[in-house]
Amino acid sequence: MLISIKKILKEDNFLSLAGNLVIAVFGLGGFALLARTLNPEQFAQWVIFISGGSMVEMVRFGITNNALVRFLSGASEEESEQLIGSNVLISLVSTAGIAAIMMACNFIFEEAISSSVYALFFTWYPLLAFVNLPWNNAMIVLQAKMEYGKILGIKTLNSGLFFLFLILNKLVFNVTIVQLIWVLIIINLISTVICICEGWDGLIFIRKANKATNTTLLNFGKYSTFTLIGTNLLRNADLLIISISPLGSAAVALFSIPLKLTELQQIPLRSFAATAFPKMSKASLNGNVGEVRKLFYDYCGALTYLFALMSLTTFVFAEQFVILISGFQYLNSEAFDIVTLVRLFSIYGLLLPIDRMTGIGLDSVNKPHINAVKVIIMLAINIMGDLVAVFIFKSLAAVAIATLLFTTAGIVVGAYCINKEFDFSIIEIFKSGNRFYANIWNQFNQTFRGLKFLKD
Repeated sequence: MLISIKKILKEDNFLSLAGNLVIAVFGLGGFALLARTLNPEQFAQWVIFISGGSMVEMVRFGITNNALVRFLSGASEEESEQLIGSNVLISLVSTAGIAAIMMACNFIFEEAISSSVYALFFTWYPLLAFVNLPWNNAMIVLQAKMEYGKILGIKTLNSGLFFLFLILNKLVFNVTIVQLIWVLIIINLISTVICICEGWDGLIFIRKANKATNTTLLNFGKYSTFTLIGTNLLRNADLLIISISPLGSAAVALFSIPLKLTELQQIPLRSFAATAFPKMSKASLNGNVGEVRKLFYDYCGALTYLFALMSLTTFVFAEQFVILISGFQYLNSEAFDIVTLVRLFSIYGLLLPIDRMTGIGLDSVNKPHINAVKVIIMLAINIMGDLVAVFIFKSLAAVAIATLLFTTAGIVVGAYCINKEFDFSIIEIFKSGNRFYANIWNQFNQTFRGLKFLKD
């Protein structure tokens, strides 16, 4: 019994899920505290700061993230050090470039930016980008090496410290929003120092970067970068378009609450994806298409059933979800029905697993350009739908419906493209899901019988 528990606790999927669950729990708690602490205008600025930062990080780390994970899975020790060195070099150059562009924009358009919800983002994110660079690089390297225990440790420290401060801020400090950003920067600095001292970030290998490994990462990354940027825009374009619409900053704050549901849905999705991608990539590099297919259906089936349960729960308890996240401040909004928004996003959760796994499948078989096309189509539908929703219908519900439309389109395109690599079957997804949970049930029964036997 103890051996079985230890085995589960050390299993990759469990550790990856635990790492993302830690971030989600602290993130959800922090979001709820901020929604209750800040007024709607300040809260909108914070939401834009975080969502804008997430989009920029997709550019910085998207260039090398998936490429590093894929190619490290079959690399020798010397090749690994060269690839990690190239990852550090490329991410450093991209961070410097992005920070320079942001500071230039802030200088040139100072008056317009300073009076908008983007003021904090353009002022403080360039500094945060350099501070969190090493520890974010460490997360990529550790994921590629499948060292999920270390990832869990550093994520717990980073998210936990900020959440702890938010509790103290609510009870004691009551700092300004700028001071809050400084606390975030300091906590990220602590995580960075730890990763550098442990050598997880790969900075010592930067001198081993060479033209060949730079080219290898960039050739793959030029497609995966766009895919990651597009994927991030699919999540954040709604907020960006709402922020420039007649609906105002209050609508940004309100719409960010059902979007938090999407982040919760991403917990198991990111966790399983983080373990599925290196495994599928390794099988693809070894020419084992059958193993790639099996892994695809195993992960897709397990996630589909899990998301069905999550979506049903959030649909039924939508009002309670809103109260849990933000209290009653946004529940009784006269302009928008936030409960309906949450229920629409719960339906969106049903579509996520197949859409995400088709993208991972295409990347793992070295078809990032096809995955990029898929994301382009989805992004075009989303942007057009959002523009119609906010400027013609002036409806946040219509924005959520546009989300359902582009995700459905992504599934159709992804299924068509993955079918060219191996047979795609919706029925097989459900069969694999049945087998996955049947195995879990059988293991549970065996464990229960073992405990009963020991008791007797």
